[in-house]
Amino acid sequence: MKQNKLKPTYFQQSDVVFLAKDLIGKKIFTFFDGQLTGGTITETEAYAGVGDKACHAHLGRFTERTKVMYETGGISYIYLCYGIHHLFNIVTNIKGRADAILLRGFEPEHGIATMLKRRNKTKVEKNLSAGPGNVSQALGLTKAQNANSVCSNEIWLENGSNFDVDIVETTRIGIDYAKEDAELPWRFYQKDSKFVSVK
Repeated sequence: MKQNKLKPTYFQQSDVVFLAKDLIGKKIFTFFDGQLTGGTITETEAYAGVGDKACHAHLGRFTERTKVMYETGGISYIYLCYGIHHLFNIVTNIKGRADAILLRGFEPEHGIATMLKRRNKTKVEKNLSAGPGNVSQALGLTKAQNANSVCSNEIWLENGSNFDVDIVETTRIGIDYAKEDAELPWRFYQKDSKFVSVK
């Protein structure tokens, strides 16, 4: 592993929608306390900065929480949702653009015993690592890793076999407040994977 690690420049590309789709089939890994966990990314959503009504940075919103989104692409944006679930996003684009990709699902492949323990599960089922809160918990990600590099020795992504993945493009989930932007087909998932939150 790590020979195909994605570099920061990959995440600094300008088209967050392209990147969200391109991440399907790539690999996500974490390494904490001697424990390697990870697998193949199966579901993502794109959020396009200040012009996207569904994005936390819409209209240039700049708060203690969202300020990390304005940094140069290639770092994590992790926040607590409903006071319960940590959601793991990857900041993309150049400094000041505030684009991000939410990871919503991955197929568990490495460190399954560790992920089962983190998720308080006894066997591998869909919800081990499908659903954004489950993704973070399985990978051991919390706000402690917010603003950290996703090209490091603790969090990194690698190229996978996404050249032959059948990808579905559809609308994002839970953003009815975004009005017309809620209809944008900016959610992507691997058609034949069971590790997808909603099909």
